[in-house]
Amino acid sequence: MGIAIITGASSGLGREFVRQIASKENDVSEIWVIARRKERLEELVSKINVPIVVFPFDLARKENIDDFIEYLKTRKPLINILVNAAGFGKIGSYNDISRLDSDNMIDLNCRAAVDMTIAVLPYMKKKSRILQICSTSAFQPFQYLNVYAATKAFLYRYSRALRIELLPKGIHVTAVCPYWIKDTEFISKAKHNGDGKEIKNFIFASKAKNVVSIALNDSRIGLPVSTPGPICFIHRIVAKFIPHEIMMFIWELIRKL
Repeated sequence: MGIAIITGASSGLGREFVRQIASKENDVSEIWVIARRKERLEELVSKINVPIVVFPFDLARKENIDDFIEYLKTRKPLINILVNAAGFGKIGSYNDISRLDSDNMIDLNCRAAVDMTIAVLPYMKKKSRILQICSTSAFQPFQYLNVYAATKAFLYRYSRALRIELLPKGIHVTAVCPYWIKDTEFISKAKHNGDGKEIKNFIFASKAKNVVSIALNDSRIGLPVSTPGPICFIHRIVAKFIPHEIMMFIWELIRKL
């Protein structure tokens, strides 16, 4: 029995990972949840049938990760699962999104995920698993999602390479690349302008429950990439063969539908 660590656990995919890991992962005796909103995390204590340890940390702040590393040194846990679900995006053109928002996307989506991964790896063993929550936007450049898509491409490439490095240790890394998810806060928070002019519709969006269920199954069998839905699976395949300039032209048409 070991620990599951889930970042971004106060809402969205992170919160759904807490629920499903608690109910489906028999080798997890405790779940550590990390997010900024302490009250949201504390709600999980009474709702989940596995002991919950709350860390109200902002992972965009390096000192919070330093504090977590010190806690790991004191506790010396066996970590079975790490889910890096903390992240955010902004929809808008290059001059609509502030430099601060751009910097924070890079910090949280890239640096914090790498820092957390490096922090927990010494406490993992054979058959431990890491799920990096990337995005189907990792498969190509996306205008009006340019920084967000670039951060997810970074995390995707990092995850794919790290998986090979960890194969001798038997630690599995899965890059989870979902399409739009309609029942989380992501879309509403990502819209920079109230009229949502950059992207008109989010057609064929998935549900968090389905995305997490497929991602966990893919992780259990050691898949390097999880595309939890038909749209993201097709996108992944098509983006291997069609030049990015054409893919961006197709996106230009889709976003205006």
